[in-house]
Amino acid sequence: MIAVLIPCYNEAKTIEKVVSDFKKVLPESVIYVYDNNSTDGTDEIARAAGAIVKYEYRQGKGNVIRSMFRDIEADCYIMTDGDDTYPAEYARQMAELVLEKNADMVVGDRLTATYFTENKRAFHNTGNKLVRKLVNLIFKGNITDIMTGYRAFSPMFVKSFPIQSKGFEIETEMTIHALDKNFHVVSLPVDYRDRPAGSVSKLNTVSDGIKVLKKIVRLFKDYKPLAFFGIVSLLFALAGIGLFIPILIEFFKTGLVPKMPTLLGASVFVIISMLSLVCGLVLDTVAKKQRDQFEIEMNIIKMLLKKHN
Repeated sequence: MIAVLIPCYNEAKTIEKVVSDFKKVLPESVIYVYDNNSTDGTDEIARAAGAIVKYEYRQGKGNVIRSMFRDIEADCYIMTDGDDTYPAEYARQMAELVLEKNADMVVGDRLTATYFTENKRAFHNTGNKLVRKLVNLIFKGNITDIMTGYRAFSPMFVKSFPIQSKGFEIETEMTIHALDKNFHVVSLPVDYRDRPAGSVSKLNTVSDGIKVLKKIVRLFKDYKPLAFFGIVSLLFALAGIGLFIPILIEFFKTGLVPKMPTLLGASVFVIISMLSLVCGLVLDTVAKKQRDQFEIEMNIIKMLLKKHN
């Protein structure tokens, strides 16, 4: 069974078309619309269009995706937005990549297609480029679109993804999780069209952008603690050495240490540097053990999924 998952908040203008389009492309699928406290009748319109409507009362896209992944059982999951920005024509190909090519996550890549010409929201293009470069640099990936809301998933990914995000940073979190846990990720270029007139984006460029960047930093710390604390250690070490060198030069010249507070500060920085490095080494061992445990749990999930099928 293919499940089409559509998180919605006040998408009355577009939800009927989205549901209808996906029903045409994937007539065998079951379409779920999760209403997130809409006040414009989105739920009734979606129900009339043929979708199964469920409700998530905790506000935020991350909360909606968490409920979707927990509630729905399927052989393939396709996630899209209710704003009609993602053409349904790509859904069949995305599903086939999961069902026939064993992809764990198919990324609907807007950025190599029409996103930069269609998107009219200020700074969104810059933000997408920045996030893509940061995530691929830190987590050694080659994902072409980090924040796309158009994706397909395998049951293994859905049932093993520990969602922590509450809002729009959910896409970044699932991408980083896929890279860190070595899931099979495939990028599929898809067309993107901007919202129709009268349809309003719920994404706040500044506040949600800051949340995404904070999420990247936090997951960098959690998934790659040695690299994270190694950088912290290096910065404190450089600061300590920078403060100590003039004192050392003065000591060789005069035999005196005239700046004791500076020497004390340099010593503190070096101690913090050493502690940070030790923290990174300890947490890196913990992270490796967690990856081992995750692989064991993946085998258990796979076995349970086979029994379920």
